[in-house]
Amino acid sequence: MRTVYHEKLSELSEQLGRMCGLAGAAMERATRALMQADLTSAEQVITDQDQIMAMTTKAEQNGVALLALQQPVAGELRTIVSSIQAVADVERMGALAVHVAKIARRRHPQHVLSEEVNGCFAEMGRVAVELGNSAQEVLRTRDPEKAAGIREQDDAMDDLHRQLFTVLMDREWKHGVPAAVDVALLGRFYERFADHAVEVGRRVVFQVTGTLPPEQEVGTYSTTGARPPQQEAATTRPRSCGQRDMTKLACGVRSP
Repeated sequence: MRTVYHEKLSELSEQLGRMCGLAGAAMERATRALMQADLTSAEQVITDQDQIMAMTTKAEQNGVALLALQQPVAGELRTIVSSIQAVADVERMGALAVHVAKIARRRHPQHVLSEEVNGCFAEMGRVAVELGNSAQEVLRTRDPEKAAGIREQDDAMDDLHRQLFTVLMDREWKHGVPAAVDVALLGRFYERFADHAVEVGRRVVFQVTGTLPPEQEVGTYSTTGARPPQQEAATTRPRSCGQRDMTKLACGVRSP
């Protein structure tokens, strides 16, 4: 009986990993649809969401069944509960990719993005896919250090999101309110996709260690609770005035 139980636990983790892979692939296709006004890619993202939803339902049912029938304790209980919670995060990642695809479909055959923000969204799409891949990896490996490091990857997305609003608020923006609304919504969708990937990482840390790190500390978490000295220095070191900010360049903003 315990052999079957542990097989079910492993199956639940594998289900989550596959879902995360699908969500990352969906965001990659949604970004292609956005950048290239590719209606086929947009439609595929929207259609494929049914598969993610079906997997979400199955994973939740499997998790609840394990709780109800196997009476897990300690680490096994943490694994099941945090997996059920992570299911919701991964499902939202897929749904956010659908939101991006729907905007691309609604504006087709026109391009949604102006030249000023094209580079920014190309970079946001790249970072989102990397975050999805990282979340998939840590769900399968249960490596708490890599799971905690997802927060640092998310910093790049946060920087891009802030720089996107710098472009929108510039007096030289000349594309009107509807285009600005689309850009603001799209930026939010990418930023939230990244946040849900971070949450998946937090759940994995909890599974392995029994400690759920505060959101602001995810990127500096270690099994001992201490921050490595090199991370401390990197966090507090001021930016050189002559250092170029690549996220600003991606969004078409010149560094001062």
